[in-house]
Order: sequence, then structure tokens, then C-alpha cells
Amino acid sequence: MSDSTVTSIWWIRRDLRLVDNEALTAAAAKGPVIPLFIHEARSDALGAAPRWRLEQSLKALALQLEHKGLRLVLRKGEALDVLRAVVSETGARAVHWGRLYDPVSRHIDADVKAALRADGLAAESHAGQLLHEPMTVKTKVGDYYKVFSPFWRAIEPLGVAAPLPEPAKLLPPAAWPASENLLDWTLSSAMRRGASVLARHSTAGEAAAWAKMTRFLDERASNYKAARDQVATAGTSDLSDNLAYGEISPRSIWATGQAATASGVRGLEPFLRQVGWRDFAHHLMFHTPHMLKDNWREGWDSFPWSEDETEAKVWAWKYGRTGVDFVDAAMRELWVTGKMHNRARMVAASYLTKHMMVHWRVGERWFADQLIDFDPANNAMGWQWVAGSGPDAAPYFRVFNPDTQLQKFDPERRYFKRWVAEGQREAPETALDFYESIPKSAGLSPKAVRPQPIVGLKEGRERALAAYSSK
Repeated sequence: MSDSTVTSIWWIRRDLRLVDNEALTAAAAKGPVIPLFIHEARSDALGAAPRWRLEQSLKALALQLEHKGLRLVLRKGEALDVLRAVVSETGARAVHWGRLYDPVSRHIDADVKAALRADGLAAESHAGQLLHEPMTVKTKVGDYYKVFSPFWRAIEPLGVAAPLPEPAKLLPPAAWPASENLLDWTLSSAMRRGASVLARHSTAGEAAAWAKMTRFLDERASNYKAARDQVATAGTSDLSDNLAYGEISPRSIWATGQAATASGVRGLEPFLRQVGWRDFAHHLMFHTPHMLKDNWREGWDSFPWSEDETEAKVWAWKYGRTGVDFVDAAMRELWVTGKMHNRARMVAASYLTKHMMVHWRVGERWFADQLIDFDPANNAMGWQWVAGSGPDAAPYFRVFNPDTQLQKFDPERRYFKRWVAEGQREAPETALDFYESIPKSAGLSPKAVRPQPIVGLKEGRERALAAYSSK
């Protein structure tokens, strides 16, 4: 059998796209392609919103492949068992997939690659989830970077590999293996009634990602630096969930941004720097995987955070009932859209970990359940950055004041009014959507009275500073 007639399995992970997909391109170059997504046990460990968003992405990819004459094959089970079964059923001789960098994925990848090669198959993992793979960026002494600024200075001159085009030809196999039904997996069931709310505020798939990118370059890019922190303004690309599921690659974003700059668009350096920040999070996760669950910095395990998630104050934070306007608006935006503006994330996280003295792991777990753009590296690093226990962390004395932050980044209080209904005679649909997305058992009503702050801003700051100083 010649190389040109080898049937390959494209094992889909977090690369649900056709453009700039090294694994798909390698498979298509050999012959027929079987696109395969495996619902592994760890998929069930995903939070409610990420699982819902994964279902949307799989639906979009299935339709996209159908238009190309292919099918998305769905199987549930352990990766190696499923891959061997599909190989047996189809006669495939090669498996290609995109690398992931969390410790569980790395372990699975190594085992799968070794086992399939021992079976006599071609088994290859490929880059494409980052601008630069974590193992390729090193300090002058061969160590990993622990601070973003020098990391950014190191990768800027390296250049980024040009994104690959969509394969010109995608051939189907001689016979398709059986596929399970996506709806039978009930990925969206944990969202309950909140699923219909999320659906009104998000779009999935490669075409949607490129439409966002085009809109950003046409309408927002030139003002990105000034607008990105204005929480009531659509000043960002809104691509975070598309990146999380690989519906667009960071290399494509980088190349498109560079081309736009060359054509005269100004102000993209801060935007591209955020793509570099995502690389940095994965760089750190690769080299210090304990950051996903434990304090990154030494000496923080004895810090007097509470980790009791049953406390009333934690419930109030999760449901936007802290009595602090910026925090409550942010938490309700999360319920309704599955996302939260980055400035709001910092403020909400700071209030929880500093004013309320609640462990960052409580917030990290909640975001992991609620975010449609959940990324383990970004989530853990972001929380530890704010809390003070992480790499490149905000100094312990940086305690965000939610009121002054709101005045600075939402001076007309449009963001607050968009998400908090209480006190408004005619609340907007976005604010009312919150009550449709939460469990009825929460017992909340738009006619309720706004609570007083559960922790006063001055009191909380002083308590936090005292705890940090005695650490």
C-alpha cells in the first residue's frame, strides 16, 4: 500500500477546525481521513458550561465536515481502546492528533503513542494549539520563564510559523465506522434551563470564529488598547471560547493580526500580547503542573484562606448578591453569557480572595464550572495571579477596590445596569436573563432589594493587608 492510500484517523481534541490544523493536514496528505472525537471519562469531569459549549462546537464541526463529504465519528471510552477499535473496524494505518499540555493529556498521549506504535501503526502528535510549544521557549540558562515580560521579549523575535491552509482535498474512507449520537451523551444536561440562555449569547464553530476576527479587525482593533478595559464597551475580540475549543488557531490570529498591521491597522500589539499571555499560561502549566491545584509560590499553604464552599458569603458571591455593584454585575454576566470581561474577572477574584479571604481554589472551581471559555492553564494562572500565590502575581498589597474600578471602567454604570435588575423600573433583557439561567431553588427575584456589602471595602482591605503582611 502506498503512502497516498493510507487511511488515517484524525483524533480530534481541542482543534475543532479545518484551517491551520497540522494533524488534519498530515492525515489528509496520506489519503482518506476518519475524523474521530472520543468522549473520554475526563470529559465528564468538565463543568456544566464547558460541556455545553463542547456540544455546540461538535455540532458545528459535524455540519462543516458534512459539507466536505466527511462525517464526525463519535465514540465514548478510553482513548486507546477506542482508537484500537476504530483501527480494527476500518483498517486505518495511522493516527494523528494535536498535542495538549496539561499533565493528564501528556500522560495519555505518551501511552497512546507508545501502544499504537507497538501495534505497527503510525502515531503522530502535532503542534498547533499555541504560538510556541512550552518545551521550545527557554531562558539563556535553559530554564523555563517564571515572569511574563521576559517570556514575551523572548518569543517576540522568534517569529511564528505560518498557519496552514485548509487541506485542498479531504477523502472519505471506503467504509465508515459506526458513530454514537451526540445527543445521547447529554453534554448539556447539567446546564438545565440555563442552556437556552447561553445559546442566546454565544456562537460556536470555525466560521463564527473567523467572523468575530474579521469584525474585530474592522471595528475594534484600532481602539483596542483604550477600549479593552471599558467593561460596557464591546472592545475585545470575544474569541476566548473559540480559542479554548480550537475553532481558530493562535497562529491564524497572529498571522491575521500581522497582516492587518502591515495594511495600516494600528493598535494590535496589545491584542497580540494577550495571545502571548495565553502561551505563557500553558508554558507554566507544562513546567509546573502543580499550579492547577496548589499554590504556585512556596510559603502560601498556611495562608488563612477559608475553603468552606458552604458559607453563605460564598453563595452570595456566586449568585451576584455580595452587595458590591461591580462584583455582582460580573458574576451575573457569567451566569448569562458563560463569560466575564477580563477586568471584571480581576475585580471579582480580588474581592473573593482578599476582601472575603476565601481560597482562590473555590473561585477557580466555580469558574471551571461556569465558563464556556474554560482553559485549565488560563483559569489557574489568572486566579493565582490575583490572589498573590501565583507566577507573575499581583503584589499582595494590590487589593482592587471594586467601587473605584467601576467608576474608572464603567463611569456611566452601563455595565452594572446591563446585568443587575434590582432597582431598575425597566430592567434590560440581559439583566432579566440572570433569573432564567439560575436554579429556581435560588429564590431570587428582580424585585428584591439590593443587599448591603457582605464585607465592607475598607474593612476587607485592611484585613487582607494584615493577613498578607503577617504571612
